[in-house]
Amino acid sequence: MPELPDVELYLSALRTHVGGRTLERVRLATPFLLRSVEPPLNHAEGRVVTGFRRIGKRIVWELGAEELFLVFHLMIAGRFKWRDRGAAIPRKVGLAAFDFAHGTLLLTEVATQKRASLHVVEGAAALASFNPGGLEVMTSDHGTFAAALQRESHTLKRALTDPHVLSGIGNAYSDEILHRARLSPFKLTRQLTAEDISGLHSATTATLAEWTARLKDEAGDTFPEKVTAFHEGMAVHGRFGRPCPRCSTAVQRIVHGEHEVNYCPTCQTGGRLLADRALSKLLKDDWPKTLEELERRKRA
Repeated sequence: MPELPDVELYLSALRTHVGGRTLERVRLATPFLLRSVEPPLNHAEGRVVTGFRRIGKRIVWELGAEELFLVFHLMIAGRFKWRDRGAAIPRKVGLAAFDFAHGTLLLTEVATQKRASLHVVEGAAALASFNPGGLEVMTSDHGTFAAALQRESHTLKRALTDPHVLSGIGNAYSDEILHRARLSPFKLTRQLTAEDISGLHSATTATLAEWTARLKDEAGDTFPEKVTAFHEGMAVHGRFGRPCPRCSTAVQRIVHGEHEVNYCPTCQTGGRLLADRALSKLLKDDWPKTLEELERRKRA
């Protein structure tokens, strides 16, 4: 799922490619993309795209002088593609096309289950209803960050990825943040020391800022074609079994459905292996508790 750095990358590209341009026509490949009925989608046609903004992981287009907005949630696999004007919507993966005089923006979703959504919204109050209320970390200070994080007791992994707690962070960058902060993903927020919170706040802002700048630099003036949760330069996310860039310990992971937790045992958990709930329950006493025990079993 595109997260804050990826969404900011899209916003930058959209400002360059379609900002100030007239949206001539919208073509839907599937009615299931559109999740609102009033105002109708065709009210967006013929309007100038005057601006863009982010609400959590959602991308908002501002249309015309009136308060009309298109609100996109790309979910896990939704992506924008810039093509020549009038480009056909790809079969199977195509959701919609947005035609401008100088080109067409396609919305695609390479997934069995189509979860991406589009809402047409009128008025600031209606738009505000899409905000889950999570703290915007990049503009937060230490005190507001600490208060948001410790309002309830959750694991750090859950707190970082909960849009009601913090805005725009998902599975990929939460792994990177926690590795940078040297904190276990399963440590509880109310067990954090003041030093832990300070380090986590710094790690969060630095990680998001650095990856936003890096992605924009890599894209340059071209529209981003490969927005993904996995990047070669990441420290732990998507690097199961590969060496931690800090200590060379093999990165470990826990998989829960479509999501996974990636971490370095040496840097983050004091050498202890975190237990997958289902698998550890099945294996019981056979579950390796430490790196040393895991290595012994590999050699056996």
